[in-house]
Amino acid sequence: MRVMKWSMIALAVSAGTSQFAIASSQDEAKGFIEDSTLTAKTRMMYMNRDFKSGVGNDRRANGTNTTSDDGISGYRQDTGISELLNYQSGFTQGTVGVGVDAMAMGSVKLDGGAGRAGNGLFGTNGAGEPENTQSKAAAAVKLRLSDTVLKYGNQVVSSPVFTTDDGRLLPEIATGTLLTSNEIKGLELTAGRFTAMSGQTGMARDSINGRNTADGTYKPGLTAANIAGATYSGLENFIFAVHASDIEDYWKKQYFNVNYTLPLSEKQSLNFDLNAYRSKDDGKKLAGNLDNKVWSLAAAYSIEAHKFTVAYQQSSGKTGYNYGVDGGGTVYVANSVQISDFVGEDEKSWQARYDINMASFGVPGLSFMTRYIRGSNVTVRDEDGTPGSDGTEHEWDLEAKYVLQEGPAKDLSFRLRNAIYRGSNADYRGTNYDNLNDLRLIVEYPLSIL
Repeated sequence: MRVMKWSMIALAVSAGTSQFAIASSQDEAKGFIEDSTLTAKTRMMYMNRDFKSGVGNDRRANGTNTTSDDGISGYRQDTGISELLNYQSGFTQGTVGVGVDAMAMGSVKLDGGAGRAGNGLFGTNGAGEPENTQSKAAAAVKLRLSDTVLKYGNQVVSSPVFTTDDGRLLPEIATGTLLTSNEIKGLELTAGRFTAMSGQTGMARDSINGRNTADGTYKPGLTAANIAGATYSGLENFIFAVHASDIEDYWKKQYFNVNYTLPLSEKQSLNFDLNAYRSKDDGKKLAGNLDNKVWSLAAAYSIEAHKFTVAYQQSSGKTGYNYGVDGGGTVYVANSVQISDFVGEDEKSWQARYDINMASFGVPGLSFMTRYIRGSNVTVRDEDGTPGSDGTEHEWDLEAKYVLQEGPAKDLSFRLRNAIYRGSNADYRGTNYDNLNDLRLIVEYPLSIL
């Protein structure tokens, strides 16, 4: 495969350039045990989605299937708690270091039922009841030569073209190979191939790319994902990134990013962030047709405790932007927010946002955020595929977060998120997504054990 060729090239480059380094990461390796870390993260999450238009689930409270509004609660509500143990070994000493990473995680349902399931916190049984417990484990072996790491196995991945999602109780886990090279100062090169992904619920190795609401069947999960990318931060205040992916029989994507920070004074700065995707369907088109370009530009002005942000985003092509089988977090654009991503076909959207850090007012650890996003010009297609009326949507988000700064529970955080979403055409986001309120309470406690 092309990506594997890139991997070999990157490895050869790293081997050739390592001789010029003063001291590489592998030169400073202390040992497998000596550099090991073990962390634990406890997360409690309450999530409520109120579908103001009616249907929130495809099952009644007694677990029976339904295609009508009769007997449907009109909302989804779940509460659960999870624990994630993350062990990362150091590397053995020598020219090539060897190490192991391992994760063990599980979650317990605190509240939920068949009539209000579906938020993605828990898998469901045949009667539509959320599972009482969930658990999974992951492990990967890693090799390091100079400042280049080759990792194979189960892992969390963060790439603009392949990002595992951690927005619920448990994260998505990808299975495959990832090469990361930092041989040149300021330049990070990545290449990888992934052949499976477990969802945020249950142990299934292949992710599900959503339900086909027309006939109730499920589309295939991840086939294989080939990715490559480069990020350069060697220029002061500038970051450049280029990434590409080939999700076999789904689509090919290219991503571009430029980020620039302009210091105005010791306490003031301007930041500009440009993100762009180009996506085109490929092979068997398992997720349907895809032909899309989407880009966003955000400008943020920071002054002491305050940050003011405005953003513009535009989608063009024959379809909207699509993601999911390549990771639930693969949408690095400015207007991807709590409920909507504002990436519909031909959609144009803008955002106004305000952040405040209360440390400057004597309350360190407390912060607030509010934002408003409005999208318009969305091409909504009729059942036969012909363009119908234009759709619009808007979302208002409020968020408060507090992190304990000291004491035995230091770093314990409380995060409250609320979103109000309204759209003019339900066909754009699916049945009854035109009026939706989303409330989440997240309590998280990270603990360093080793």
